[in-house]
Amino acid sequence: MEIVHEVTARLENKPGRLAKICSSLAQEKVDIRAVSVMETDGPSVLRFVTSDLEATKRVLTALGTEYKITEVIAAQLDNRTGALAGALERLAEEHINVDYAYVSTASSQGKAVGILHTTNPKRALQILSESTAAPSAEKGSGRRPLHAR
Repeated sequence: MEIVHEVTARLENKPGRLAKICSSLAQEKVDIRAVSVMETDGPSVLRFVTSDLEATKRVLTALGTEYKITEVIAAQLDNRTGALAGALERLAEEHINVDYAYVSTASSQGKAVGILHTTNPKRALQILSESTAAPSAEKGSGRRPLHAR
């Protein structure tokens, strides 16, 4: 788990706008590690974490896209039932609110990355790091993991 920089931009909701940003990042060899796009009544809200913040800023500036940078938590989550719930419950017990969250798909190591925005990312990171083992919601359920079905 770590604190990372998230980029937030507002995009015109029209064909090709998101594709242009993604292809421009790819041309600069920038990996998108997690992404969320939300439709609104106005411009869409794009939030993402990349492998190279400085290159990301250069790409967005070259495209004339305004952006802001925010600190968020990138939490490694087990790819199992209840993993996200366990992390959120630990934060709630310590009165840490999660303003928004999005989760990447699981990697080949069976981990997903949860991006969590809180008003106190350093404290939230400390809480999540201290409690690395959450009880499994599948324990004793008799269910097999999806990959074993």
